[in-house]
Amino acid sequence: MNRLSKGYIWIPLIAAIAFAGGVLSDTLLRDRGGRSDGEKKLSNLLNLIGSEYVDIVDTDSLIEKSLPNLLSNLDPHSVYIPASDLQMVNEELDGSFSGVGVHFTINNDTIHVLEATNGGPSERAGIKSGDRIIAVDGETVAGTGVTNEQVFKLLRGERGSTVKLTIKRNSAPAPIDFEVTRGDIPVTSIDAEYMVADSIGYIKVNKFGRTTYDEFFQALFALRDAGAKDYIIDLRGNTGGLLETSVLMANEFLPRGQKIVETRGRRTQENSVIVSDGYGAFKDSRVTVLIDEASASSSEIFAGAIQDNDRGLIIGRRSFGKGLVQNQIDLPDGSAVRLTVARYYTPSGRCIQKDYSDAKSYENDLYDRYTRGEAFEVDSIHFDETKLFVTMHGRKVYGGGGIMPDIFVPDDTVGITKYYINVFNQGLLQKFSLEYVDNNREHLEEAFDVNELISMLPSDLQLIQQFAKFTKSHGIDTQWSYINNSAPLIVNQLKALIARDILGFGAYYEISNMMDTTVMSAIEQLRGGKADFPITDSDSRPATGE
Repeated sequence: MNRLSKGYIWIPLIAAIAFAGGVLSDTLLRDRGGRSDGEKKLSNLLNLIGSEYVDIVDTDSLIEKSLPNLLSNLDPHSVYIPASDLQMVNEELDGSFSGVGVHFTINNDTIHVLEATNGGPSERAGIKSGDRIIAVDGETVAGTGVTNEQVFKLLRGERGSTVKLTIKRNSAPAPIDFEVTRGDIPVTSIDAEYMVADSIGYIKVNKFGRTTYDEFFQALFALRDAGAKDYIIDLRGNTGGLLETSVLMANEFLPRGQKIVETRGRRTQENSVIVSDGYGAFKDSRVTVLIDEASASSSEIFAGAIQDNDRGLIIGRRSFGKGLVQNQIDLPDGSAVRLTVARYYTPSGRCIQKDYSDAKSYENDLYDRYTRGEAFEVDSIHFDETKLFVTMHGRKVYGGGGIMPDIFVPDDTVGITKYYINVFNQGLLQKFSLEYVDNNREHLEEAFDVNELISMLPSDLQLIQQFAKFTKSHGIDTQWSYINNSAPLIVNQLKALIARDILGFGAYYEISNMMDTTVMSAIEQLRGGKADFPITDSDSRPATGE
C-alpha cells in the first residue's frame, strides 16, 4: 500500500508508527565485532583497578555509577535506568501500576489523601478523601520528612500483596488501621475535559503514554456529545512520552495525506515519513493548542503537525525544544538504556531540537530565557534566520529552539505581590484549603458540580478575610494593600484547590482556567474566527494575545 507522491514515501499510519520511535522496547543487543582502542582501554583500566588499586573495589558498582555520566556525554536525553528504577519509570508510560490507589499531597510533613481512586483498593478498604496516612506497615511516616518518591515506594508493590495503612481521620478519636491489598491502578493522561465555553471543549493532557490516545479519543467524543464544535488542547507542562501516541492524536485533526512527522537516524530502520490516513474523526473541527516552555518532545510533535499544516493555532509561549527520539534497550541485568537513535522533523522540515553542545547552557536554558524576558515580551525572542522554514500555506516558522506559538501570551503576573509570594512559598494556599475542606467536608460533598460547589463557599470578601487571618496566624504580615491586589488571584486558587479536594482534579482546572489568560486567548481566537483553517496569515512574527 506504499505510495509515492511529492517525493515522499507515504507509509500507512499504523505500520509506520510501529517502528518510528518514541520509547520502544528493543532487547536486541548487537555485537559489532572487534573492539575499538577505546573499548580495550576501558577494559584494561577496569582490570587495573580490580588488581592494583589500594582498596578492594566492586567494579560492577563502579560501572553502575559511571554509566549515567558516560551517556550524558552523548546528549542530554540518552539516559541509563538502573534495574531498581525501571519498573517505576515504565509505569508512567505503560498506563498502570500496582499500588493502593490514592492521590495524595504532603502538607505539614503529613501525607494527605486527596482522593481514593474510584473502585480502587484503598476505596474498597474504606479509605476516604481527607484521611491522613501516619504510618505504613507500622513505620511512622508523619513528621519524618517523607518525600513523594518514598511514598511511591512504600505504597506501590506487587499485585496481590498487602500493606497496612494507619489513618488519622478527623471524625475518629483514635488512628484507624486499614489492610489494603494492592491492585492495578490506571495512570491517567487526561487531567480535565469539560465545556469551557459554548461549543468549545477543553482537554488537559499531562503525558503521552500508552493509554493516552484512547483517553484522548474518548474525551473528544464526550465533548462532542456535550455540544463541542471547537477544541482547546492544553499541552502546557507536558514533557512528552511516546512518539506514536502524538502521531495518532494529530491524525484525528488532519485530512488525508498530510505529513505528521519525519524521523531520520543513523540506521535506515529509524527513518520514516508518517502521513495522516484521513480517518480522523475531527478533521472539520477548529483546534487551538496551548504550549509553554515545559511542553517538550511529543507535545512538540503534535503542536508542530498542527502548525506546519496550518491546521490550527498554537497559543502560549515557546516550547522546550526537544527533537531527539529515544529507543529503550533492555540490558541483561534488568536495567535499561534510553538511547537517542534519531531526530524528528516537523512537516515543514524543521528540527526543533535546541543546541546542546554546551551542557551547562542547555541545563540553564529555561532560566536564561526567563532572565532575558522571554516569558513576558515577544520582542525578546530572537530567531535564527538560517533555520527558516515555511508552513504548507507559506507562514514562516523556525527550527533549532522549540515551537514558537502563533499567538504569544506572556506569563501573567497580575496579582503577584510580596504577600502572594510569601504565602505561596510557605504552601499556605494548600494548607488553608485542606483545613477548610476538613472542617466543611460533609456539607461540601453534597455538591455535584463546580457551580454548585462555588455557591456553597463564602463570598470572595469573606474568603479572603478568612485567609488573611489564617496567614497572620502563620507569621505573615497583614498588609491589606498587597492582599487587595492579590485577592482575585488568591480567591480563584483557593476555590480551585477546594474543588480539587471535593470533586477531583478536573474541577481544579474548571476554576483556575477562569483566570487563565492563555485559555481566554484561545477562546477569543476561536470565537473570532482566527483559528479557521487553513491558517493563511503570512506574518512571520507571532501576534500577542491580550
